[in-house]
Amino acid sequence: MNNSKSWEAVIGLETHVQLSTKSKIFTSASTAFGDDPNTHIDPVVCGLPGTLPVLNKKVLEYAVKTSLALNLNVAEHCKFDRKQYFYPDLPKNYQISQFDEPLAENGWLEVEVAEKGKETYIKKIGIERLHMEEDAGKLVHAGSDRLAGSKYSLVDYNRAGIALVEIVSKPDIRTGREASEYASEIRRTVRYLGVSDGNMQEGSLRCDVNISVRRGPEAPFGTKVEIKNMNSFSAIQKACEYEIERQIGVYEEGGEIYQETRLWDESKQITKSMRMKEGSSDYRYFPDPDLGPIEISKEQRNLWFKELPELPGQKRNKYVKEFGLSAYDARVLSDEIFMASFFETTVKNGADAKLAANWITGDIAGYLKANKLNFNNIKLTPENLAEMIQLITSNIISGKIAKEILPEIIENNLSPKKLVDERNLGMISDSSSILPLVEEVINNNPNEVQAFKNGKTKLLGFFVGQLMKKTKGKADPKLVNQLIAEKLAE
Repeated sequence: MNNSKSWEAVIGLETHVQLSTKSKIFTSASTAFGDDPNTHIDPVVCGLPGTLPVLNKKVLEYAVKTSLALNLNVAEHCKFDRKQYFYPDLPKNYQISQFDEPLAENGWLEVEVAEKGKETYIKKIGIERLHMEEDAGKLVHAGSDRLAGSKYSLVDYNRAGIALVEIVSKPDIRTGREASEYASEIRRTVRYLGVSDGNMQEGSLRCDVNISVRRGPEAPFGTKVEIKNMNSFSAIQKACEYEIERQIGVYEEGGEIYQETRLWDESKQITKSMRMKEGSSDYRYFPDPDLGPIEISKEQRNLWFKELPELPGQKRNKYVKEFGLSAYDARVLSDEIFMASFFETTVKNGADAKLAANWITGDIAGYLKANKLNFNNIKLTPENLAEMIQLITSNIISGKIAKEILPEIIENNLSPKKLVDERNLGMISDSSSILPLVEEVINNNPNEVQAFKNGKTKLLGFFVGQLMKKTKGKADPKLVNQLIAEKLAE
């Protein structure tokens, strides 16, 4: 068992985000996912002689907006470079990327780090740079998920030339949980912006982790290792935690850590060595001669800045300060922009914020999950949810009745008030109507009455339940509790 408490991890993330443009970064070829292999290619994608790339304007817009949302300084001037390396999924034998003059530099992102059993805290993580680049193709290994063990490999160039932004964090991350939360916040941000769907299972968001360990915060950085092949946020956390323990173990046994690229093996929950890590000099970067420099005016930058939506962190703060929600509720509600918008519109229409949060994150979210729906295609309107909540707060219907009618309201987007009126579901809230039922319930359960009087006061709930059953949940629960308690005390 190694003494991990005397060590500190130093972690940085390289996050590749696929931009949701209809065409690729330098050509009009489609970016549609899931189509037959090699159906979205053209001479530019394949790098045939005589072809010239042309930058997609929408790529630049999305990249600048992402930079601004991450508090990066957008350059007035930047350029594209050729990154030289040979691999079968790279048809041109070089990748068009950005090297020494990226689009944006020196930003930051505030991350809420929440972990079960531990105190939640806010971590400000620096961002080194954001640059634009094209994606490579995809290799499909027949008979194995890796090259080793496969009988042959096929190449699909549909992904080649798809627009990416690479977001490189500073080495400010110290735990696997922080790494996972940082990647999650990047995903939330780009989804809020509408620049990417962030679907990790489709490769729209991919993270590479650079990780090393050192003996305490004052010690020099250790040799870093890169980890690839993590397709979920939990995998990022687990890969970091495993690699931290592995590196500490190597050092404490007198071994040496080499700069290499490792793969995360999800089935075995370990990292495996893949290859020695290249340095930037190995790629022989030089300015792409086919693409001119990019100039971004302050006027254009300011125009795009004004188009930014309220971001997840801003919404979390607002929900806590203005609506009085817990940090947990604020976090859940702001996770997806459609849920956040649904919640805010519900409150705008007069619903109590806390009750709206409870219904949205509880019963409604549960219904959507069970029916494989989400808040951007739900039939229920925020106005009708607000109406139902107001019926509850006005004591017109009970929470039990609301739960019973909710599925029907969601499925058909019905007016709750109209439904309550048509079916006579309104709450019974006058004592004269409830008192005879109280007497009936008490008379029908003499043994329970005697047990109650002998000290088993929790049986009050039994009597309340019996009466609510008789009224099909329509009786006012507070009044029922009061009348039964008074009757039993006689």
